[in-house]
Amino acid sequence: MVEPPATVQRSMVGDVVGAFKSLTTNDYIRNVKQNNWKPFHKQLWQRNFYERIIRDENELNNMREYIINNPLKWDEDEENPDHGRIKMI
Repeated sequence: MVEPPATVQRSMVGDVVGAFKSLTTNDYIRNVKQNNWKPFHKQLWQRNFYERIIRDENELNNMREYIINNPLKWDEDEENPDHGRIKMI
């Protein structure tokens, strides 16, 4: 294995995710102040993340399905502040 030059810094997945969270949070705060975006008074991002290597087409399709369908379950999620409340129609 060839080692990169000492001046090259390798980025780990966590570094990339951390930078993304920081950039998007700062952008959101700026837009709340400058463009009247609705403020959100809780954490925008969860503290950690689950890193997973997708090894084949089947796993990729399962992950795609999860990404599409999981937000549809928000009403049933115990982390949802409105979970368990009766909705008036």
